[in-house]
Amino acid sequence: MGLANPSITQGHERRWLAFATLLLLALLLAPVARAGIANAPGKDLEVSLITYGPGSIYWERFGHDAIEIRDTLSGQAVNFNYGVFDFNQANFLFNFARGRMNYMMDAERSGPEIAWYIDQGRSVRRQTLALTPDQAARLRDFLLWNLRPEHMHYRYDYYTSNCATKVRDALDRVLGGQLQRTLVHRSEPLTYRQQTDRLMANQPWLMLLLDLGLSHYADQPLNAWQGSFLPTVLSREVASVRVDDGHGGLRPLVADDTLLAHSKLTPPPAQPPDLRLPMLLTGAGIAVLLLVSARSRRRTVRLCGSTLATVWLLLAGLAGLFMLALWTVTAHRAGWANANLLLFSPLAWGLLPAVWRAQVTRRAHLLAWLVTALALAALACNLGGLLTQRNLPWILLALPVWLALLRILRQRTP
Repeated sequence: MGLANPSITQGHERRWLAFATLLLLALLLAPVARAGIANAPGKDLEVSLITYGPGSIYWERFGHDAIEIRDTLSGQAVNFNYGVFDFNQANFLFNFARGRMNYMMDAERSGPEIAWYIDQGRSVRRQTLALTPDQAARLRDFLLWNLRPEHMHYRYDYYTSNCATKVRDALDRVLGGQLQRTLVHRSEPLTYRQQTDRLMANQPWLMLLLDLGLSHYADQPLNAWQGSFLPTVLSREVASVRVDDGHGGLRPLVADDTLLAHSKLTPPPAQPPDLRLPMLLTGAGIAVLLLVSARSRRRTVRLCGSTLATVWLLLAGLAGLFMLALWTVTAHRAGWANANLLLFSPLAWGLLPAVWRAQVTRRAHLLAWLVTALALAALACNLGGLLTQRNLPWILLALPVWLALLRILRQRTP
């Protein structure tokens, strides 16, 4: 769910580590003479928030950002970001599935990194921040400390601990909490689910899978502090933040705002797609096909209907198993206690033999009543506001099919 963007590719993981090591050595071994950002005084440091727009690959759809530290005398500029993962980590895929992902901090030369994103056709925005010399120096020191091997790893979470929230927290740290105090009082119009659906809309099958797996957690109202899990939201909000100027007044946090490159990629929609009508039409279409095939006297038509019912039951059971696993054996909090389990569960597999038989047992008949009643309960809870999960599209998909299967199996029950 919010998928982070790696600032490096699998083929050159070693490069960033070598650079980070050299940067730390520069900090520890640099002579009194100026050597760049590692030992520059705060008055010579320029701090910017660099925001990269969404990319074309699924893990790039949420965008990316970094903190740029520039020494105005030597010209050295380094981008610090928190979006690095390594496919070669031990048990990477297993830990990814369990929701126990270890991400890393990275440091890259600013010029080549920005040029790489521009070459990928992604937008690049630089917001120079009006930090005091002391704040700039403390931010630099914190980022260099965070870059050390014993500190660079962190536990990743799609919505609460990712490349954008770590950058946000680092800025808030040197601002003495002023950023958080401002943003928590601003409302964010879109929820985690809506932002996820919006950004993944160009890859509909992946969007649907993510939407199915998200529970009520993804539908909670957000403030701007929470909403800044997205780099573009953080960039938007920072642009209007005012902080203490040290003389009893306030000053804009952003001193200069420059769009370095426009996006050359298809932009994501401003609003998430409305899935209700497409889901209803799909569910009603499947239901009609099942009912028509069950009444047909042609064996091939009935065979097609039984095959369609089998596919539905298999997928419904797999979806339920997927959601149960998210809830019980993973750390993906956004998938816990998913109300879609009322619609799809391994109970569906108990009906597989029944769709191929001319006569249905009473046990199968009762099971069909049960899965349909659960879907009806989901509809009642959704319309009555008893559940906060916004899963009406999935109810509109599933309920017509369960009603059709119930009718078919009732007719076959002696």
